[in-house]
Amino acid sequence: MADAPSPASPESAPAAAAPAAAPAPANGDGNRRIRTVLFIVLAVLAVIAVGYGLRWLVYGRYIQTTDDAYLKADSVTVSPRVNGYIDQIYVVDNQLVKSGDPLVRIDLRNYQALLNQQDAAVAARNADIQAAESQITQQQAAVEQARAQLVGAEANAKFARDESDRYKGLRDQGVETDERYAQALNERNQTAAAVLGAEANVKVVERQLDTVRSQINQSRAQLEGAKAASNTARLNLDDTIIRASVDGRVGDKTAQVGQFVQPGTRLMSVVPVQDVYLVANYKETQVRRMKVGQKATVKVDAIGDEAIPGVIDSFAPGTGAQFALLPPENATGNFIKIVQRVPVRIKLMPANPEVAARLLPGLSVSVEIDTRTGH
Repeated sequence: MADAPSPASPESAPAAAAPAAAPAPANGDGNRRIRTVLFIVLAVLAVIAVGYGLRWLVYGRYIQTTDDAYLKADSVTVSPRVNGYIDQIYVVDNQLVKSGDPLVRIDLRNYQALLNQQDAAVAARNADIQAAESQITQQQAAVEQARAQLVGAEANAKFARDESDRYKGLRDQGVETDERYAQALNERNQTAAAVLGAEANVKVVERQLDTVRSQINQSRAQLEGAKAASNTARLNLDDTIIRASVDGRVGDKTAQVGQFVQPGTRLMSVVPVQDVYLVANYKETQVRRMKVGQKATVKVDAIGDEAIPGVIDSFAPGTGAQFALLPPENATGNFIKIVQRVPVRIKLMPANPEVAARLLPGLSVSVEIDTRTGH
């Protein structure tokens, strides 16, 4: 027991210190590994940053994006041209229709009766014209007869004048008596009066012919008016059947059987879903490089990430503020510059028919335009 070394003896100090100094090299290796990892991460981040920078320099700065974009279609409001009660509806909500397909029919009985009345008026005017033409033929014959009578009266008058002159010479020679000369003179006067009467008769029958011609012109004018009224009545009858003016799908239908409608009453809309287009509202600072024909990539929220190609079709003739109900008036002292947006119309060209069928007006869209294209 006396020979055992004391724990505090100098001989035991190095043995105890040796285990405590061993971890020092391990800490140095760990720091080097951390620095190496950090360097690698920074290098990767630097490469990624350089890659993104190069991508923006080569590609990104030419791409203009916006999510202020919506699908639209030039829908047609269906309204009647005539008034009446709806007695039949041929379509239902969301039904596909073709141009010319019947949509609604208005009670046509009154319009059919009016058309029959106008057609009868046309027939009456045609009859008047035929009667007047017959009178013209008769009156022309009367004029010819009166003129022939005038020629005969003039011949008789000439003969009577010659006879009167001859008997006057014979009386002066003492061959004929005064009574015979007076008789010849009386015949001359009568034939002269007959000529005047024949001339007056010719004028009368010619005026009657002019009157008949005026009547036939009046009848023809009335016929044209009757035909115009008949055409109007026929158009009104045709308008009792309201037809689709474009291909599309029926929407917003409010028409009901028995409803009384007037011209301009909104009955439904026909939306040409096959001709849906995109209106993207770009900031005025984004449109400086945009041109018609540049390619666009469209993504519709309702469809997902499937990209739909398109091209710029046209630009609006003004910013959206200019077509607002109350356009802003900046000619005031309190002016704040606000970046305006320009509506850009984009024509969509979906390759998948199923996707095209799902493109509906009003859907939200995000769009990218590559300003490098279309030059």
